[in-house]
Parts: sequence; structure tokens; C-alpha cells
Amino acid sequence: MELDKLKVIVTGGASGLGEHFAKQLLAAGAQVVVGDVNEEGLAALPEGIHRRRLNVADQDEIASFVPWAAKQMGGLNALINNAGIIRDGLWVGKSRKTGEIRRMSRQDWDLVIAINLTGAALMVQEVVAHMIERDEPGVIVNISSIARHGNRGQSNYVAAKAALAANTRTWMKEFAPYGIRVAAVAPGATETSMTANMNQKALDMIKASVPLGRMGQPEDIWRAVKFIFDCDYFTGETIDVHGGAAL
Repeated sequence: MELDKLKVIVTGGASGLGEHFAKQLLAAGAQVVVGDVNEEGLAALPEGIHRRRLNVADQDEIASFVPWAAKQMGGLNALINNAGIIRDGLWVGKSRKTGEIRRMSRQDWDLVIAINLTGAALMVQEVVAHMIERDEPGVIVNISSIARHGNRGQSNYVAAKAALAANTRTWMKEFAPYGIRVAAVAPGATETSMTANMNQKALDMIKASVPLGRMGQPEDIWRAVKFIFDCDYFTGETIDVHGGAAL
């Protein structure tokens, strides 16, 4: 699908990767709607991008957001399922200082699953229902992560991103009869506002683990997303973009 024909929702598009995707789409002539809880980031988006607050963990907000977005663009044929958070911690661990047994909190588990998995799934459900009802072919791009292969200290995030990649294939099979493609991109460590807050020692360790010797840039991930939009014969697969890094 040509980029200038896209009428696309980008969740989590007020900062980081989502913001980069939205700006690149706008520059390519697409019609773009961004949903995010970051209202300050929404306000700072360029003119021409429709924007509205959206908490993907709230099904009622999704149900009202999708038709509103379609109305702003005069249709809806694409979704970039990008909204996500991290709440890292060992599932079970022992404090080196006190010997105390610690567990990831149920709150941190539930919050990451609610946004990164349930929210993403509900967005797909609402957007695809809209497309099918109007007989409008389209494309869904899920943003997974290479963490889906397993990563220490991220049980909640891994569970969500692995399930999202698996459902990419499930949804491909379910939606293909309606002319709707579903694919995913799984970034490795990428320089965004999220990684900007990490300490330098941690960043250096990440870079050292990447054969290409650097972290990814948002543009690297965008090119994989763009390929999915461009290639009308690509569906059901997850593209890893990680500079050769292996978890």
C-alpha cells in the first residue's frame, strides 16, 4: 500500500518510536491520527497530525477513539500498534544485601499486560471490525520486541511482546479473507526518550552486546515498518531489527 494512501492510527505516538513513525507518515503524505496518554507530547506534534488522548488499557476509550479517528481521516486502513510501557524487575530474586526474597509485584505485571498486550489486542479488534464492516482492506503493524525471545528482568514485557508476535500470525490467518494484512516489527535496543534516562554504564553494555556496535535509531525501525506497508505480499511475520544482537 502506498504511504500517501494510508489513513493510519499510531498509538503511543506522542514520543519515541511512535512519534517518529507519525512524522514520517505525515511527510510521506499519509493521513495520521495519534493516540497517547501523554497530552504534552500530543500538543507538540506537527500541524497536520490529528491527535487525541487515548489510554489503550481502557476499552471504552478505544471504542470511541477509533470511529473518531476514521471520521477525521475520512476512512481508516492502517494501524501501528505501538503504545507500550516497561516495569522491569526479576520475577523472583534474592537481595544481595539483606537476603530478602523479592517478587515482581502483581501491579507491575498487570499494568504491562494491560497496555502492551490487552490494549494492543483491543485496538486490533476495534480497527479490524471497522475495516470489515466497511469492506475496507488494510494493514496492521504490531510493535513487538526482541525481548519476546526471553530477557532477564522482563517477565511481564516478554509475555506481552511474545504474545503480540504470536497473535500477529493468528490474526493474519483470521483477517486475510477480508484483505487485511497483519505483520510485526521487533526492535532491539533503540535510542528513544525511554533509553535516554538510562545510565551510561548500562548503555555502554548494551552497545557492546550489539555486533554492529551501536544502538538502533528510530529511522532503522521505521524502515522495517515502511517495508510492511510497501510490500502487499508480506503478512504474518515478525521482522527483528536489532543489529545482530541476541538475547
